[in-house]
Amino acid sequence: MNQLSPSLHFRYLAKHYIKNLVSILFGLSFAFASIDYFQHSQALHSFSHKILYIFYMWQEALSLLYPLAIVFALIMTKLSFVKNNTMGAFHAFGYDKKRLFFPLLVVFFCVYGMFMILHTTEFSYAKDKAKLLLKNELGAYDVNDLFFKYNDTFVYIKKLDPVEKKIEDITIFKVEGYQVRYTIHAPSATFTGNEWNAQNATIKTHVYKEGELEKYTSEYKENIKTLKGYKPKIIESLYEGKALNIMDAYSTWKLLAKQHLNSDKIRVAYYDKIFLPLFALALMIILFFKLPSHARMMNLGGNIALSLGATFVIWGVLFGLSKIGANGVLAPELTSIFPIFLLWVYAIYIYITDERKI
Repeated sequence: MNQLSPSLHFRYLAKHYIKNLVSILFGLSFAFASIDYFQHSQALHSFSHKILYIFYMWQEALSLLYPLAIVFALIMTKLSFVKNNTMGAFHAFGYDKKRLFFPLLVVFFCVYGMFMILHTTEFSYAKDKAKLLLKNELGAYDVNDLFFKYNDTFVYIKKLDPVEKKIEDITIFKVEGYQVRYTIHAPSATFTGNEWNAQNATIKTHVYKEGELEKYTSEYKENIKTLKGYKPKIIESLYEGKALNIMDAYSTWKLLAKQHLNSDKIRVAYYDKIFLPLFALALMIILFFKLPSHARMMNLGGNIALSLGATFVIWGVLFGLSKIGANGVLAPELTSIFPIFLLWVYAIYIYITDERKI
């Protein structure tokens, strides 16, 4: 096989696997979106909102369920080939398991890459948009009354518009011990790409004598640069619990680490998008090499039940562990990465030791 002209067996296996994957993924995601819609349909007052809600929840379902669909499609493809003696015919013509698995591996990385790209776009915010529809607030993106730490200061924002990337009424406090050293107040600020530009700012510096406030000095600044790295979406996510795409999640993680603030939830969200889907590839290897390759050796119903059950259990355990990591009970690396690493160790062991078994 060369890169420009895949072999016949590659196209045949990839075609059947893609067909099964698309059927399962769209079936699962539409079922998920439909069930969720019927649970919340009374809160949606217009036909357009109902259609948009189903569309957004379908996007959320795609993101959540595509690793499951990848594994289910492999089970369906492998068992159908075994039942029809196609797998036995491949082995009779000298194809080993590694060579037969390669087309499925290529499809996996194509699908995984596609979703990674989607997770750098508005696709990641589908669930948040659906929630706004339930509250009849689609288009109402303003966030009010935010208070947070920035370096060695505290920041109060009266109103943030993450769409227009504007702040109305921002105040920055510098506190040492029980004393306010200075305050910076500006009626507005705009985001300039990597930091905020506060316009028409007033700086009040407090002067203390023997621990008591004696006076303060006031200074006017036309522009002050502040909140470096705090993108509008990052602020909205941190203090409203909104979703983040991969790029913003990584930026937020680094920003919180620099501020010495807890980043458990952000790290879990980042790991769930990057690492969690990789459990599907490990399961693909295990199931492809472990499932029988001849119909006479196979109990079809038992193999299907066992394969689906194991997939659901592993996915459920990983999903539960990620919630534990997000709550700070255990380090996110222990709950989101380490279990997948263990699964991969076993998958690699199977790949190396079981490749010649038919």
